[in-house]
Amino acid sequence: MKHGFDEWFGAPNCHFGPYNNKDKPNIPVYNNSEMVGRYYEEFKINLKTGESNLTQIYLQEAIEFIGRQAAKKQNFLLYWAIDATHAPVYASRTFLGTSQRGLYGDAVREIDDSIGKIQQQLHTQNIANNTFVFFTSDNGAALISAPNQGGSNGPFLCGKETTFEGGMREPAIAWWPGRIPAGQVSYQLGTVMDLFMTSLTLAGLQPPTDRQLDGIDLSPVLFQNKIISRPVFYYRGNELMAVRFDLYKAHYWTWSNSWEELQQGINFCPGQNVTGVTTHDQKDYTIQPLLFHLGRDPGERYPIRFSHQEYETAMRKITNIVQHHKSSLVPGEPQLNVCDQAVMDTPLRYTCSQLTPPGQWTGANGGAARLALARCSLGPGLALSPFPRSERSLGPAQPPAWPGPARLLVPHIANRSAALIMAPKKVKSGSDSVVKKPKCITVETKEEIIAKHENGARVSNLTMQYDMAK
Repeated sequence: MKHGFDEWFGAPNCHFGPYNNKDKPNIPVYNNSEMVGRYYEEFKINLKTGESNLTQIYLQEAIEFIGRQAAKKQNFLLYWAIDATHAPVYASRTFLGTSQRGLYGDAVREIDDSIGKIQQQLHTQNIANNTFVFFTSDNGAALISAPNQGGSNGPFLCGKETTFEGGMREPAIAWWPGRIPAGQVSYQLGTVMDLFMTSLTLAGLQPPTDRQLDGIDLSPVLFQNKIISRPVFYYRGNELMAVRFDLYKAHYWTWSNSWEELQQGINFCPGQNVTGVTTHDQKDYTIQPLLFHLGRDPGERYPIRFSHQEYETAMRKITNIVQHHKSSLVPGEPQLNVCDQAVMDTPLRYTCSQLTPPGQWTGANGGAARLALARCSLGPGLALSPFPRSERSLGPAQPPAWPGPARLLVPHIANRSAALIMAPKKVKSGSDSVVKKPKCITVETKEEIIAKHENGARVSNLTMQYDMAK
């Protein structure tokens, strides 16, 4: 409600966060600013059968919203983000067993049917010819959940949580009766960030000129079937992992997931091992990136030889693009507050505010620790790692070993005071092993944190409030 929306119904959080997730993710559901229940509690999901009415509830909310806006003859933006195909997958009774793809296929069929009903409502309200509809997803299939709780990425390499094509490609369908020809196919490379610039054009508005904006206007693609040559940058955390330009994709870093996760059965690239590409250590190719031609090799299995003229020609263009990108890049403030008390299901309460960009500390003995994003997870009995998987810094950005028994990974937050999760120093220095029994200690200054650290504490996750300028 604080980000421009007039109405809201649904879960404001991702599936996993700082609330009870030990047995099942009891995600909160809000109607505007009032919490009206939680997944598995007031909003039932049958763990055995996968039956749930949630998609139908979301559908009804969307149809009623469109009806209200049409009755008032008001323009509207409807953001309809259902999660039925995200583990835990669910479908309503009508759709259970209706596909050849199991529960996941049942959920897809229900989503397809629901989108059809939303389009029918637009026709019923006589506003279809004046409404732009865009359907897409947020990432490739989560192969770690496949086949029962996840989809397939076909020929593309790996899945969600990687910057390979299987983790980044998703479908996109644009619909506007009378404006976009039915059956039209485009090979345009696009991103969700393009929707902002495209929407401005459709609304007859000019983009602001006082800032650098990501994304491009796709209206020439939609209405004139043009192809726009543009780069796309693949990030993992704050590290530029790969760059795509036209049909070429250059990998500056490769990493699927860690050896520790693999030993626990966590695999983002099941059955797709490619030597030197799907690496379980962070592999640095920044001096000589791996280059693929996605037209000939959509599965990213055959890097173009460094000695080929094709490699030199393509990398010359991509290198110039990367240099311009980095020179114009302005670090932004992450908009997610990992310490949102509205969803905390634990007696431990943080007093966190908005996250700010990374900075640097220097310890008493000259050691340095990079301040980077980390995850705040406090569920009772939850395992914590000093390098949260999805925000881990890579390569030169990785925090160096502190002059003491541990490494320090710090997300910092504006203002002052801090909450510190620590464990005894018996854990091996610099280890990525999991700390199973953390405890929470509150400190006020960075000097206190340095002192505690240099006295032998192992720091797993740290959320801070202080002013970098001071």
